[in-house]
Amino acid sequence: MEEIVYPESTDFSFLRLIEKNSSKIESNFNIIISLRGNKIMFDGNSKNTKRFKEYINQLQNVYKQKKRMTSHDIDFSLSMAENDKIKEIQEDIKQKNKLSVNNKQINPKTYNQKRFLNSIKKNDLTFAIGPAGTGKTFLAVGMALYYYLNKKVERIVLTRPVVEAGEKLGFLPGDIKQKINPYLRPLYDSLYYFIGIEKTNELIDNQTIEIAPLAYMRGRTINNAFIILDEGQNTLNSQMKMFLTRFGENSKVVVTADISQIDLENPKKSGIFKAIDILSEIKGIGIIYLTKKDVVRHPLVQKIINAYEKQEKE
Repeated sequence: MEEIVYPESTDFSFLRLIEKNSSKIESNFNIIISLRGNKIMFDGNSKNTKRFKEYINQLQNVYKQKKRMTSHDIDFSLSMAENDKIKEIQEDIKQKNKLSVNNKQINPKTYNQKRFLNSIKKNDLTFAIGPAGTGKTFLAVGMALYYYLNKKVERIVLTRPVVEAGEKLGFLPGDIKQKINPYLRPLYDSLYYFIGIEKTNELIDNQTIEIAPLAYMRGRTINNAFIILDEGQNTLNSQMKMFLTRFGENSKVVVTADISQIDLENPKKSGIFKAIDILSEIKGIGIIYLTKKDVVRHPLVQKIINAYEKQEKE
């Protein structure tokens, strides 16, 4: 059993923060933690305890500067630790909340989410590959609004392939616009969160925001825009190539994809695989992989993903 002893004059709110999040920290470092008075006591193999001491040191330095830390900060720091970035925790936590839209922060909750946002800023084309709940669409839409509101682009184009997942379009009520709306709902949800329903509808009505099926992209050159292709795993090779050759001057493009949820009749024909294979070495293109550790929905979502992965392996 090892221990870290703090002076009696220590701000004990830091120790209470560690105690409150002890179960998450224990799981991350595979150690056992107990707090008594001004001591953090911990036990585990030497490699894990060494990492834990380094982590606590970084965390305390952040706490001294910020005077306050949230559960989101702890989650973010643990994500950094999982990716062997303990030495960078102090600087990354200070920088992670730099962008906001309509007074709402575009807040990466994991290290890979921060890499995703950095890739968007650095590259003209970014692929974000990861399972449901990792914030791909939400963060991409937030960045699109950030670029528009800060006059970096003139408009936003959001598109998805219309591929049925167990339900045929023909059986849905209404005209074609009403039929495709359910497929585009995740994009609307993200817009509503950042700027509200009224502002979203206003920007759609004046065509500042365009939301359309992927087929509507054919034959166009889109300049000065932030363009998002959501659910990119449901494109064929020809569709992906068509989309990737649409953007023109001063445009940013983000493609999100979940390769565990391909709704094509032949999943092997998904255009996402060829795209990330042949484009990975091109300068100006970023490919970011998010994992189940980056899931930021209800904690059960990660457990559901684990259960399905286990069953598929069996």
